Amino acid sequence: MKRILLTAAVLALGVSAVMAQQDVAVQQQNQMKTQGKSMYGLFLKVIKGETPYDQAAIDAAMAELEASVVKIPVVFTQNPKEDVANATFGSSQKIWQNKADFDAKVPPVTQAIADVKGKVKDGASLKVAFDAIQAKCTDCHETFRVKLK
Repeated sequence: MKRILLTAAVLALGVSAVMAQQDVAVQQQNQMKTQGKSMYGLFLKVIKGETPYDQAAIDAAMAELEASVVKIPVVFTQNPKEDVANATFGSSQKIWQNKADFDAKVPPVTQAIADVKGKVKDGASLKVAFDAIQAKCTDCHETFRVKLK
């Protein structure tokens, strides 16, 4: 009876550890999806003419992007050591091998957002803003993001 209880406890502990790791990975993925929603779900669609220009929506998305980007170093503090099931992209282990370099990629993104915030007034200025922000995001993605499928 004791062996059964011990085995069950060990299995439960193992399952909860895997679940905790998965929760961290999901939280990190959700962080990136939030930013992608602004960048690609709105800005890029407006630039391509797929969505009409809406100043209030642009301003709200820019504010959401600004608030989200500063959280990256905190959200990526813990290494989940596994990717989200069925995810297209994941976090490279390089993040935790060189966390200081990873964290150093955030201020240029926040600066790019600050530089364009309040200057977006139409599709043309949105494209300029998108390109400026995207250039800084890509700098991190090239090093610290991996394509899973």
